[in-house]
Amino acid sequence: QVQLWESGGGLVQDGGSLRLSCVASGSRVNVRYMAWYRQKPGNPRELVADTSHEGITNYLDTVKGRFTISREKFSNAMYMQMNSLKPEDTAVYYCKARMFGTTVDYWGQGIQVTVSS
Repeated sequence: QVQLWESGGGLVQDGGSLRLSCVASGSRVNVRYMAWYRQKPGNPRELVADTSHEGITNYLDTVKGRFTISREKFSNAMYMQMNSLKPEDTAVYYCKARMFGTTVDYWGQGIQVTVSS
């Protein structure tokens, strides 16, 4: 099985920064793809940024230039540096991972990010 462990959330003021971390662990960890999603109250979960094992990254338009996703090749850890945070970035952030040879999506439990105005 695979488990995802998230850390780094919290409360920050408008314009501040946070760094989220996600580590995959378990007997079947062989990460092909990792992503960060977020969910605001009353809204569906949305993709914020993702990265493939080839190093290709994609970002939600509203976070481009402010958020940076990173993952070392063949690593089971992923990070997202979030700068110039805005109150509208307030959400629960979720890590998602997919392993080689499977279409199963694994999810973390979610971590709260709150940006105060």
